[in-house]
Amino acid sequence: MEEAATAQARKVQLSVAVIGHVDSGKSTTAGHLLYLCGALDPRQLQKFEAAATQADAAVLMVSAAPGELEAGVSRQGQTREHALLAYTLGVKQLVVCVNKMDLTEPPYSQRRFEEAVRAVGLYLRRIGYNLAAVPCVPVSGWTGDNLALPSQKMSWFKGWQVKRKEGYGKGQTLLEVLDSLLPPVRLSNKPLRLPLQDVYKIGGVGTVPVGKIETGILKPGMTVSFAPTNLSGEVRSIEMHHEPLEVAFPGYNIGFNVKNIAVKNLRRGHVAGNSRNDPPAAAAHFIAQVIILNHPGFIRAGYSPVIDCHTAHVTCQFAELYEKIDRRSGQKLEDSPSMLKSGDSALIRLIPRKPMCVERFFDFPSLGRFAARDLKQTVAVGVIKSVEKKSTGSARKQVQKALLI
Repeated sequence: MEEAATAQARKVQLSVAVIGHVDSGKSTTAGHLLYLCGALDPRQLQKFEAAATQADAAVLMVSAAPGELEAGVSRQGQTREHALLAYTLGVKQLVVCVNKMDLTEPPYSQRRFEEAVRAVGLYLRRIGYNLAAVPCVPVSGWTGDNLALPSQKMSWFKGWQVKRKEGYGKGQTLLEVLDSLLPPVRLSNKPLRLPLQDVYKIGGVGTVPVGKIETGILKPGMTVSFAPTNLSGEVRSIEMHHEPLEVAFPGYNIGFNVKNIAVKNLRRGHVAGNSRNDPPAAAAHFIAQVIILNHPGFIRAGYSPVIDCHTAHVTCQFAELYEKIDRRSGQKLEDSPSMLKSGDSALIRLIPRKPMCVERFFDFPSLGRFAARDLKQTVAVGVIKSVEKKSTGSARKQVQKALLI
Protein backbone atom coordinates (compact mmCIF):
# COMPACT_ATOMS: atom_id res chain seq x y z
CA MET A 1 0.00 0.00 0.00
CA GLU A 2 2.82 2.38 0.92
CA GLU A 3 4.61 1.55 -2.36
CA ALA A 4 1.44 2.37 -4.33
CA ALA A 5 1.08 5.71 -2.54
CA THR A 6 4.74 6.52 -3.19
CA ALA A 7 4.40 5.62 -6.87
CA GLN A 8 1.31 7.83 -7.15
CA ALA A 9 3.14 10.75 -5.53
CA ARG A 10 6.17 10.36 -7.80
CA LYS A 11 4.11 10.49 -11.01
CA VAL A 12 4.95 13.46 -13.22
CA GLN A 13 2.40 16.17 -12.44
CA LEU A 14 0.98 18.22 -15.34
CA SER A 15 -1.45 21.03 -14.50
CA VAL A 16 -3.87 21.97 -17.27
CA ALA A 17 -6.00 25.13 -17.20
CA VAL A 18 -9.21 25.30 -19.23
CA ILE A 19 -9.57 28.91 -20.37
CA GLY A 20 -11.72 30.90 -22.79
CA HIS A 21 -14.66 33.24 -23.23
CA VAL A 22 -17.70 33.04 -20.95
CA ASP A 23 -20.11 30.23 -21.96
CA SER A 24 -17.64 28.68 -24.41
CA GLY A 25 -18.27 25.29 -22.76
CA LYS A 26 -15.26 24.94 -20.45
CA SER A 27 -16.98 23.09 -17.58
CA THR A 28 -19.21 20.99 -19.84
CA THR A 29 -16.32 19.79 -22.00
CA ALA A 30 -13.94 19.12 -19.10
CA GLY A 31 -16.62 17.31 -17.12
CA HIS A 32 -17.76 15.19 -20.07
CA LEU A 33 -14.19 14.18 -20.91
CA LEU A 34 -13.47 13.20 -17.31
CA TYR A 35 -16.71 11.20 -17.27
CA LEU A 36 -15.73 9.37 -20.46
CA CYS A 37 -12.36 8.57 -18.88
CA GLY A 38 -14.06 7.22 -15.75
CA ALA A 39 -12.50 9.89 -13.58
CA LEU A 40 -15.33 12.28 -12.70
CA ASP A 41 -14.23 13.45 -9.28
CA PRO A 42 -15.13 17.00 -8.14
CA ARG A 43 -11.59 17.59 -6.89
CA GLN A 44 -10.14 16.57 -10.27
CA LEU A 45 -12.57 18.82 -12.14
CA GLN A 46 -11.58 21.73 -9.94
CA LYS A 47 -7.90 21.01 -10.60
CA PHE A 48 -8.52 20.64 -14.34
CA GLU A 49 -9.91 24.18 -14.36
CA ALA A 50 -7.19 25.57 -12.09
CA ALA A 51 -6.02 29.11 -12.55
CA ALA A 52 -3.57 29.81 -15.34
CA THR A 53 -1.08 30.95 -12.72
CA GLN A 54 -0.58 27.28 -11.83
CA ALA A 55 -0.83 25.76 -15.28
CA ASP A 56 1.83 23.92 -17.27
CA ALA A 57 -0.48 23.75 -20.29
CA ALA A 58 -3.78 25.30 -21.30
CA VAL A 59 -6.81 24.34 -23.36
CA LEU A 60 -8.20 27.48 -24.99
CA MET A 61 -11.92 26.82 -25.43
CA VAL A 62 -13.40 28.61 -28.45
CA SER A 63 -17.12 28.46 -29.20
CA ALA A 64 -18.03 27.91 -32.87
CA ALA A 65 -21.68 28.78 -32.22
CA PRO A 66 -23.10 31.70 -34.27
CA GLY A 67 -22.21 35.00 -32.63
CA GLU A 68 -20.19 33.41 -29.83
CA LEU A 69 -16.99 33.02 -31.87
CA GLU A 70 -17.15 36.67 -32.90
CA ALA A 71 -17.77 37.82 -29.31
CA GLY A 72 -14.88 35.78 -27.96
CA VAL A 73 -12.27 37.02 -30.43
CA SER A 74 -13.41 40.65 -30.37
CA ARG A 75 -11.23 43.28 -28.71
CA GLN A 76 -13.31 42.99 -25.55
CA GLY A 77 -13.50 39.19 -25.72
CA GLN A 78 -12.02 36.88 -23.12
CA THR A 79 -10.63 34.49 -25.74
CA ARG A 80 -7.90 37.00 -26.61
CA GLU A 81 -7.24 38.07 -23.04
CA HIS A 82 -7.03 34.51 -21.67
CA ALA A 83 -4.59 33.50 -24.42
CA LEU A 84 -2.45 36.53 -23.63
CA LEU A 85 -2.48 35.80 -19.90
CA ALA A 86 -1.50 32.18 -20.53
CA TYR A 87 1.49 33.26 -22.60
CA THR A 88 2.48 35.95 -20.11
CA LEU A 89 2.32 33.48 -17.24
CA GLY A 90 4.68 31.12 -19.04
CA VAL A 91 2.20 28.55 -20.37
CA LYS A 92 4.11 27.38 -23.44
CA GLN A 93 1.88 24.45 -24.41
CA LEU A 94 -1.48 25.57 -25.76
CA VAL A 95 -4.34 23.58 -27.30
CA VAL A 96 -7.14 25.28 -29.26
CA CYS A 97 -10.40 23.40 -28.72
CA VAL A 98 -13.16 24.58 -31.08
CA ASN A 99 -16.29 23.65 -29.14
CA LYS A 100 -20.06 23.60 -29.82
CA MET A 101 -19.58 22.13 -33.28
CA ASP A 102 -23.13 20.73 -32.93
CA LEU A 103 -24.48 24.31 -32.98
CA THR A 104 -22.81 25.55 -36.17
CA GLU A 105 -24.83 26.27 -39.32
CA PRO A 106 -25.00 23.63 -40.70
CA PRO A 107 -24.08 21.40 -37.70
CA TYR A 108 -20.48 20.17 -37.61
CA SER A 109 -19.43 22.64 -40.31
CA GLN A 110 -15.86 22.30 -41.59
CA ARG A 111 -16.00 25.88 -42.87
CA ARG A 112 -16.90 27.23 -39.43
CA PHE A 113 -14.10 25.24 -37.79
CA GLU A 114 -11.54 26.62 -40.24
CA GLU A 115 -12.91 30.15 -39.70
CA ALA A 116 -12.41 29.78 -35.93
CA VAL A 117 -8.87 28.43 -36.35
CA ARG A 118 -7.92 31.37 -38.59
CA ALA A 119 -9.41 33.98 -36.26
CA VAL A 120 -7.70 32.63 -33.15
CA GLY A 121 -4.46 31.83 -34.97
CA LEU A 122 -3.90 35.43 -36.02
CA TYR A 123 -3.92 36.60 -32.42
CA LEU A 124 -1.89 33.67 -31.07
CA ARG A 125 0.88 34.39 -33.59
CA ARG A 126 0.84 38.07 -32.63
CA ILE A 127 1.38 37.42 -28.93
CA GLY A 128 4.20 34.94 -29.53
CA TYR A 129 2.88 31.38 -29.94
CA ASN A 130 4.31 29.16 -32.70
CA LEU A 131 1.20 27.94 -34.53
CA ALA A 132 2.98 24.80 -35.75
CA ALA A 133 3.12 23.69 -32.10
CA VAL A 134 -0.54 24.53 -31.31
CA PRO A 135 -2.97 21.68 -32.14
CA CYS A 136 -6.54 22.66 -33.08
CA VAL A 137 -9.37 20.19 -32.43
CA PRO A 138 -13.12 20.40 -33.24
CA VAL A 139 -15.38 18.97 -30.50
CA SER A 140 -18.80 19.09 -28.95
CA GLY A 141 -18.55 19.04 -25.18
CA TRP A 142 -22.33 18.56 -24.93
CA THR A 143 -22.66 15.52 -27.23
CA GLY A 144 -19.14 14.17 -26.63
CA ASP A 145 -18.13 14.26 -30.29
CA ASN A 146 -14.34 13.93 -30.75
CA LEU A 147 -13.58 14.12 -27.02
CA ALA A 148 -12.30 10.58 -26.44
CA LEU A 149 -13.29 8.88 -29.72
CA PRO A 150 -13.29 10.17 -33.32
CA SER A 151 -16.64 11.53 -34.49
CA GLN A 152 -18.34 10.22 -37.62
CA LYS A 153 -20.17 13.56 -37.84
CA MET A 154 -16.84 15.27 -38.57
CA SER A 155 -15.34 12.80 -41.01
CA TRP A 156 -13.82 15.77 -42.85
CA PHE A 157 -11.44 16.32 -39.92
CA LYS A 158 -8.23 14.48 -40.81
CA GLY A 159 -6.67 14.97 -37.39
CA TRP A 160 -4.39 17.41 -35.61
CA GLN A 161 -0.62 17.51 -35.81
CA VAL A 162 2.10 19.49 -34.05
CA LYS A 163 5.73 20.16 -34.76
CA ARG A 164 7.87 20.89 -31.71
CA LYS A 165 11.61 20.97 -31.21
CA GLU A 166 11.12 17.82 -29.10
CA GLY A 167 9.51 16.04 -32.06
CA TYR A 168 6.24 15.56 -33.93
CA GLY A 169 2.83 14.59 -32.64
CA LYS A 170 -0.49 13.76 -34.27
CA GLY A 171 -3.90 12.37 -33.43
CA GLN A 172 -7.64 12.85 -33.78
CA THR A 173 -9.32 13.53 -30.44
CA LEU A 174 -8.99 16.00 -27.55
CA LEU A 175 -7.93 13.15 -25.25
CA GLU A 176 -5.07 12.28 -27.60
CA VAL A 177 -3.97 15.93 -27.57
CA LEU A 178 -3.85 15.95 -23.76
CA ASP A 179 -1.91 12.69 -23.77
CA SER A 180 0.64 14.26 -26.15
CA LEU A 181 1.44 17.20 -23.84
CA LEU A 182 5.06 17.18 -22.70
CA PRO A 183 5.83 17.06 -18.98
CA PRO A 184 7.53 20.28 -17.85
CA VAL A 185 11.19 20.40 -16.87
CA ARG A 186 11.23 20.87 -13.11
CA LEU A 187 14.17 22.42 -11.27
CA SER A 188 14.40 20.65 -7.93
CA ASN A 189 18.03 21.76 -7.45
CA LYS A 190 17.08 25.45 -7.30
CA PRO A 191 16.04 27.27 -4.10
CA LEU A 192 12.45 26.62 -3.03
CA ARG A 193 9.80 28.96 -4.42
CA LEU A 194 6.17 28.20 -3.64
CA PRO A 195 3.62 30.97 -4.42
CA LEU A 196 0.56 30.59 -2.20
CA GLN A 197 -2.78 30.05 -3.89
CA ASP A 198 -4.78 30.14 -0.65
CA VAL A 199 -4.45 29.68 3.12
CA TYR A 200 -6.80 27.70 5.37
CA LYS A 201 -7.30 27.20 9.10
CA ILE A 202 -8.18 23.56 9.71
CA GLY A 203 -9.46 22.41 13.08
CA GLY A 204 -7.05 20.14 14.90
CA VAL A 205 -4.34 20.87 12.32
CA GLY A 206 -3.72 24.62 12.23
CA THR A 207 -2.53 26.90 9.42
CA VAL A 208 -2.40 25.19 6.01
CA PRO A 209 -1.07 27.20 3.03
CA VAL A 210 -1.84 25.76 -0.43
CA GLY A 211 0.07 26.27 -3.69
CA LYS A 212 2.26 24.79 -6.40
CA ILE A 213 6.00 24.29 -5.95
CA GLU A 214 7.74 26.08 -8.82
CA THR A 215 11.34 25.21 -7.91
CA GLY A 216 13.12 23.34 -5.13
CA ILE A 217 11.72 20.70 -2.79
CA LEU A 218 9.77 20.75 0.47
CA LYS A 219 9.99 18.25 3.33
CA PRO A 220 8.39 17.97 6.76
CA GLY A 221 10.73 19.43 9.37
CA MET A 222 12.05 22.19 7.10
CA THR A 223 11.84 25.80 8.24
CA VAL A 224 10.17 27.91 5.58
CA SER A 225 10.18 31.69 5.21
CA PHE A 226 7.32 33.64 3.70
CA ALA A 227 7.76 36.81 1.67
CA PRO A 228 6.84 39.61 1.86
CA THR A 229 5.72 39.05 5.50
CA ASN A 230 9.22 38.07 6.80
CA LEU A 231 7.64 35.25 8.83
CA SER A 232 9.06 31.75 9.21
CA GLY A 233 7.87 28.48 10.68
CA GLU A 234 8.47 24.74 10.68
CA VAL A 235 6.63 22.48 8.24
CA ARG A 236 4.79 19.81 10.20
CA SER A 237 3.25 17.82 7.34
CA ILE A 238 2.57 17.91 3.59
CA GLU A 239 -0.39 16.52 1.63
CA MET A 240 -1.27 16.22 -2.04
CA HIS A 241 -4.74 15.00 -3.09
CA HIS A 242 -5.31 14.10 0.58
CA GLU A 243 -2.28 11.77 0.63
CA PRO A 244 0.65 12.51 2.99
CA LEU A 245 4.05 13.18 1.42
CA GLU A 246 7.56 12.85 2.81
CA VAL A 247 8.96 15.06 0.05
CA ALA A 248 7.24 17.39 -2.43
CA PHE A 249 8.83 18.16 -5.80
CA PRO A 250 8.39 20.99 -8.35
CA GLY A 251 5.01 20.87 -10.04
CA TYR A 252 3.23 19.42 -7.02
CA ASN A 253 0.03 21.21 -5.94
CA ILE A 254 0.19 20.74 -2.19
CA GLY A 255 -1.11 21.83 1.18
CA PHE A 256 1.30 21.98 4.11
CA ASN A 257 0.82 22.59 7.81
CA VAL A 258 3.17 25.21 9.25
CA LYS A 259 3.84 25.94 12.95
CA ASN A 260 3.74 29.26 14.77
CA ILE A 261 2.10 31.37 12.03
CA ALA A 262 -1.50 32.53 12.27
CA VAL A 263 -3.67 32.11 9.18
CA LYS A 264 -4.45 35.85 9.17
CA ASN A 265 -0.77 36.64 8.50
CA LEU A 266 -0.55 34.68 5.25
CA ARG A 267 -2.50 35.17 2.04
CA ARG A 268 -2.65 34.47 -1.65
CA GLY A 269 0.34 36.01 -3.44
CA HIS A 270 2.84 35.36 -0.65
CA VAL A 271 5.82 33.15 -1.54
CA ALA A 272 7.34 30.39 0.60
CA GLY A 273 11.01 29.40 0.47
CA ASN A 274 13.65 27.52 2.45
CA SER A 275 14.85 29.87 5.20
CA ARG A 276 18.36 28.36 4.96
CA ASN A 277 18.77 28.54 1.17
CA ASP A 278 18.21 31.89 -0.56
CA PRO A 279 14.81 32.64 1.00
CA PRO A 280 12.43 34.94 -0.90
CA ALA A 281 12.14 38.58 0.10
CA ALA A 282 9.90 41.57 -0.53
CA ALA A 283 10.78 43.73 -3.54
CA ALA A 284 11.55 47.38 -2.90
CA HIS A 285 11.35 47.98 -6.66
CA PHE A 286 12.11 46.13 -9.89
CA ILE A 287 13.01 46.84 -13.51
CA ALA A 288 11.08 45.14 -16.28
CA GLN A 289 10.79 45.12 -20.03
CA VAL A 290 7.14 46.06 -20.60
CA ILE A 291 5.10 45.87 -23.80
CA ILE A 292 2.02 48.10 -23.94
CA LEU A 293 -0.71 46.08 -25.63
CA ASN A 294 -4.00 47.87 -25.37
CA HIS A 295 -4.34 51.30 -23.75
CA PRO A 296 -6.64 54.02 -25.13
CA GLY A 297 -4.35 56.92 -24.19
CA PHE A 298 -0.77 57.67 -23.22
CA ILE A 299 1.13 56.13 -20.29
CA ARG A 300 3.46 58.37 -18.30
CA ALA A 301 5.61 58.00 -15.19
CA GLY A 302 3.31 57.66 -12.20
CA TYR A 303 0.82 55.37 -13.94
CA SER A 304 -0.29 52.69 -11.47
CA PRO A 305 -1.98 49.56 -12.88
CA VAL A 306 -2.61 46.32 -11.00
CA ILE A 307 0.19 43.79 -11.56
CA ASP A 308 -0.68 40.07 -11.74
CA CYS A 309 2.53 38.12 -11.13
CA HIS A 310 2.38 34.41 -10.15
CA THR A 311 -0.52 34.42 -7.64
CA ALA A 312 0.04 38.03 -6.49
CA HIS A 313 -2.32 40.87 -7.39
CA VAL A 314 -0.74 44.19 -6.36
CA THR A 315 -0.91 47.79 -7.62
CA CYS A 316 2.51 48.98 -8.80
CA GLN A 317 3.61 52.42 -9.94
CA PHE A 318 5.51 52.94 -13.19
CA ALA A 319 8.04 55.12 -11.33
CA GLU A 320 10.52 55.74 -14.17
CA LEU A 321 10.41 55.18 -17.92
CA TYR A 322 14.09 54.38 -18.54
CA GLU A 323 14.18 53.81 -22.28
CA LYS A 324 11.97 52.89 -25.20
CA ILE A 325 13.21 49.80 -27.04
CA ASP A 326 12.39 47.88 -30.20
CA ARG A 327 10.14 45.02 -29.04
CA ARG A 328 11.65 42.57 -31.54
CA SER A 329 15.37 43.40 -31.65
CA GLY A 330 15.68 44.85 -28.14
CA GLN A 331 17.65 47.84 -29.44
CA LYS A 332 17.27 51.17 -27.66
CA LEU A 333 15.15 53.71 -29.52
CA GLU A 334 14.88 56.59 -27.04
CA ASP A 335 16.19 57.54 -23.58
CA SER A 336 13.70 58.58 -20.86
CA PRO A 337 10.58 58.74 -23.06
CA SER A 338 7.93 61.14 -21.76
CA MET A 339 5.08 58.79 -22.63
CA LEU A 340 4.22 55.38 -24.07
CA LYS A 341 1.32 54.19 -26.20
CA SER A 342 -0.09 50.88 -27.41
CA GLY A 343 2.55 48.88 -29.28
CA ASP A 344 5.51 50.47 -27.48
CA SER A 345 8.08 48.50 -25.48
CA ALA A 346 10.19 50.03 -22.73
CA LEU A 347 12.39 49.37 -19.72
CA ILE A 348 10.46 50.61 -16.68
CA ARG A 349 11.16 50.78 -12.94
CA LEU A 350 8.13 49.66 -10.94
CA ILE A 351 7.45 50.26 -7.24
CA PRO A 352 4.86 48.04 -5.48
CA ARG A 353 2.27 50.05 -3.54
CA LYS A 354 1.92 47.14 -1.09
CA PRO A 355 4.46 44.49 -0.06
CA MET A 356 5.12 42.08 -2.92
CA CYS A 357 7.55 39.28 -3.80
CA VAL A 358 8.84 38.92 -7.38
CA GLU A 359 12.01 37.48 -8.92
CA ARG A 360 14.15 37.90 -12.03
CA PHE A 361 12.73 35.99 -14.97
CA PHE A 362 16.17 34.50 -15.62
CA ASP A 363 16.27 33.00 -12.09
CA PHE A 364 12.64 32.01 -11.55
CA PRO A 365 10.59 32.35 -14.79
CA SER A 366 7.18 31.77 -13.21
CA LEU A 367 7.83 34.57 -10.68
CA GLY A 368 9.34 36.91 -13.27
CA ARG A 369 6.51 37.46 -15.77
CA PHE A 370 3.47 39.64 -15.21
CA ALA A 371 0.38 41.21 -16.72
CA ALA A 372 -0.64 44.82 -15.99
CA ARG A 373 -4.39 45.35 -15.74
CA ASP A 374 -6.40 48.56 -15.91
CA LEU A 375 -9.74 49.62 -17.38
CA LYS A 376 -11.03 46.04 -16.88
CA GLN A 377 -8.50 44.63 -19.34
CA THR A 378 -4.86 43.64 -19.74
CA VAL A 379 -3.03 46.79 -20.85
CA ALA A 380 0.56 45.48 -20.78
CA VAL A 381 2.77 42.46 -20.15
CA GLY A 382 6.29 42.39 -18.79
CA VAL A 383 9.39 40.38 -18.00
CA ILE A 384 11.38 41.27 -14.89
CA LYS A 385 15.07 42.00 -15.54
CA SER A 386 16.29 42.90 -12.04
CA VAL A 387 14.91 43.18 -8.50
CA GLU A 388 16.03 45.35 -5.58
CA LYS A 389 14.99 43.43 -2.47
CA LYS A 390 14.23 44.82 0.96
CA SER A 391 16.47 43.87 3.88
CA THR A 392 14.84 41.06 5.89
CA GLY A 393 17.23 40.15 8.74
CA SER A 394 16.22 42.30 11.70
CA ALA A 395 12.66 42.79 10.46
CA ARG A 396 12.02 39.04 10.40
CA LYS A 397 13.12 38.60 14.02
CA GLN A 398 10.96 41.48 15.27
CA VAL A 399 7.82 40.47 13.36
CA GLN A 400 8.27 36.81 14.23
CA LYS A 401 8.51 37.57 17.95
CA ALA A 402 5.34 39.64 17.86
CA LEU A 403 3.28 37.06 15.96
CA LEU A 404 4.23 33.79 17.63
CA ILE A 405 1.17 31.86 18.69
